Amino acid sequence: MVEPVPNVSAETLTKMVKEHVRAGSRTYTDQFRSYHSLLIKGYEHIRIDHNKRFANGRAYINSIEGFWSYARERLAKFHGVSPERFYFYIKELEFRYNNRNCSIFNKIIDVITNLLRYSGQSPKYIPNN
Repeated sequence: MVEPVPNVSAETLTKMVKEHVRAGSRTYTDQFRSYHSLLIKGYEHIRIDHNKRFANGRAYINSIEGFWSYARERLAKFHGVSPERFYFYIKELEFRYNNRNCSIFNKIIDVITNLLRYSGQSPKYIPNN
């Protein structure tokens, strides 16, 4: 799950972690200093130093690094997006990234078909607009 944050202070990031991660859980981060307080906040905190390696045994953070690389590449073509719409751009990119190995067209058709079924209309009926 990707969520924009208002800033990357230790206070903001720790609050987000507390809302989404059970206390006592093992967390993996890079060396960003705002994460350093996780250990004293009741989390097992394992840091991956990118200068030395991108993994530590089975622990790695390449998934989130891969997502942000993907997102930056696609957002660059817009030369910036408005803060009001950033959430929608990032959520679309999250969906695309999580479904990059399947046909998004077929996923959309499935969603539309299910919406039509739910509304009581025949899935074969697509209104002309």
